[in-house]
Amino acid sequence: MPASVRPQAFRPIAYPEDGPAPCADREAYAGLLKRITAINEHTVVFELCAPDPAFRARIAGPAFAIQDTAWLQANARDGSILTRPNGTGPFRLERWSPGSEMVLTRNEAWWGGPPKPAALAMVWNADPRHRLADLVAGSIDGMDRVRIGDEAKISANPDLVLMPTVGLATAFLGINARTVPFDDPSVREAVALGIDRQALVDAAFPSGSTVARYLTPCSVPHGCRGTAFPEVDRPAAKDLLDQAGFPTFTTTIAYADAPSSYLPNPAAAAENLRSQLAEIGITATLKPQPADALIAAVDSGKSPGLFLLGTVARMPDVTEFLERNVGSGAGRFGGVDRSLTAALKKAATAVSDDDRAPAYTAVNDALRRTVPLVPLAHPGWNVAYRSDVAAAHTSPLASERFAAMTPGDRRQIAWAQATEPESLYCADEDEADTLRACAQIGESLYAYEPGEASLLPALATDCQTPKPLTTWTCTLRRRVVFHDGSRLDAADVVMSFAAQWDAANPLHRGRTGDFRPFLERFRGFLNPPTP
Repeated sequence: MPASVRPQAFRPIAYPEDGPAPCADREAYAGLLKRITAINEHTVVFELCAPDPAFRARIAGPAFAIQDTAWLQANARDGSILTRPNGTGPFRLERWSPGSEMVLTRNEAWWGGPPKPAALAMVWNADPRHRLADLVAGSIDGMDRVRIGDEAKISANPDLVLMPTVGLATAFLGINARTVPFDDPSVREAVALGIDRQALVDAAFPSGSTVARYLTPCSVPHGCRGTAFPEVDRPAAKDLLDQAGFPTFTTTIAYADAPSSYLPNPAAAAENLRSQLAEIGITATLKPQPADALIAAVDSGKSPGLFLLGTVARMPDVTEFLERNVGSGAGRFGGVDRSLTAALKKAATAVSDDDRAPAYTAVNDALRRTVPLVPLAHPGWNVAYRSDVAAAHTSPLASERFAAMTPGDRRQIAWAQATEPESLYCADEDEADTLRACAQIGESLYAYEPGEASLLPALATDCQTPKPLTTWTCTLRRRVVFHDGSRLDAADVVMSFAAQWDAANPLHRGRTGDFRPFLERFRGFLNPPTP
């Protein structure tokens, strides 16, 4: 620019700019965010309505990619932002041929260093057999969602490698401890010892699923600390039932009559459990019912005996699994005692890894000791790659980092998935295949370790909070530029969140207008639309 022209000085901004904090009236506003302030070019402060140790996980992922303010203002209103992304990530959009392919090219100016491949091609086909044929032929380098039954074929091919993906979901067997004989802890322990969870996974869950020995998948930090649930030991289970005075008894297993993401084959799972429990003297009657009716009965504590349920995390944090099920949802079991409640309460104030490690060890120990439920399985799936793809991995959050992969001696890496991305503005998207594409182009303040669910600083170098955990201060990475050359600053963070948070904001525009990721993680909009 000419020497006489100087860059405009940064002006601190806040959202909402003035007026009372939105959480002053909790009847009118149920959200978690209170105010966001850019206090200088590289510092943004999030004020919350309630303490939140999981805030870093809440702001991670492609749905919360930071947008350049000018680009957002120019492209959100007319919807062009859906197909014209301007991110800070390792790849930029080269072309999108609807119904055919999407080609992304290397961002040489990426703050993380130039990506390994020069380009990334994403293609889609709903038929996994077609995707596998392309992989075998070498026209693609990796594919998502291997068809059940094709695993042996892939494993036997030296040019291919099979990789299981453990999703962020857990199926469990809940126990209503208000009902006899489950009010006896030794009977609940006998149920835990009587279940061969590997046999259950083999019979009722897709390939790629794993046995759950904790309520939280081990890919989630601190999820698998403390005491694991035991391996099957039916002689020990029978001894416990004998000692409790219930060598044989009858009960029910309630379950939803339709598949879910945590229980893809509920009838097969219920039948397998019924057969297994019969081995230790428990005769169970199966009770299928609509999911809404089951959840209502369970939440009110009125579902007798045993019930098959599960949980799917909205974000990769141990709080999502434990608090939602045995914290605020503890009433459904009746077997949650004060030690577990106290351990959860203490864990809710832990922020650093040094504090969280012992806190969630104590929670898992209490959960194992009281047995209000038995974790059964983490549903999953398989992906496959050409064997010469270095650093190949799979992500439980559909956020594979293709920039880190080297596809043999090829300049471009090609990936096949089931569906075409629905847009490239993922603030208003929640489908995995769409989020995966967005993750290559845009970046949030925090991201995920490649192939894991643990957090990694991205556009923020760190976010810190003092107790009581209601104010988080995030420091931005310096010298980050968007694909169009604009420089990232804290005002971009404020406006990116404001566009999602405030339903009355003129920038609150997306493909559907639902902005479901924000609503799920932050619980409410400013100025919500009338139902």
